[in-house]
Order: sequence, then structure tokens, then C-alpha cells
Amino acid sequence: MTSPQDRATSDRRLADEQIEARLGRVLRIGVVASTGMLSVGLLLTLALGAGQVPALLLTLGLVLLMMTPVARVAASVVEYGRRRDWTFTVLTAIVLAELIAGVVAALVFHRRL
Repeated sequence: MTSPQDRATSDRRLADEQIEARLGRVLRIGVVASTGMLSVGLLLTLALGAGQVPALLLTLGLVLLMMTPVARVAASVVEYGRRRDWTFTVLTAIVLAELIAGVVAALVFHRRL
């Protein structure tokens, strides 16, 4: 027979695995989408030469690739909040705020450097 403590540990482990699976899905979707945009943009550039549409696809693919880890952190905030794990929710929200502050600072100050 399993003790209540063993069952709680098992439930916690299952919840951790579910969170990791969801977060892995976010990363996979971001990488696949960015790879698709980059591939189509590259093929259009090779087939048609430089143009607005290929350049836009290449730019969007790179931006999406760079934002994929940020999306994972945002999904982590949601997942930890759903789980009511407030310590990790707050810590992950702080990391997300720092990432957003870095993006905003880059957009605001990029011409001044």
C-alpha cells in the first residue's frame, strides 16, 4: 500500500511533467513556426531575389525565434499560477519583467548607442 506522502509526491511529479510538456510544446511551436518563416523567406529570396515579402518573412522568422524563450517564460507564469505555486509564479514574473524591460530598452535606446 502507498502512503499519503508517497501519493502526494507522485501527484507532484506528474504535475511537474505536465508543466514541462506544455512548456516544451510552446518552444516546439515557436521553433517550428520560425523555421517555416525563415525557410519560405530564404526560398523566396533565392527564387525571386530580394524583395519586401522575403525580407519581411526573414525578419518575422528571426523575431519569432528570439521571442520563443520569452513566450516560454510567460507560459511558465501562467502554469505556476494555475498550480498556485506563488513563489515560482512571482520569481518567473520577475524574470519576464526583466526580459520585457530588456526588449523595451533595446527599442528605445538602440539609436543612441
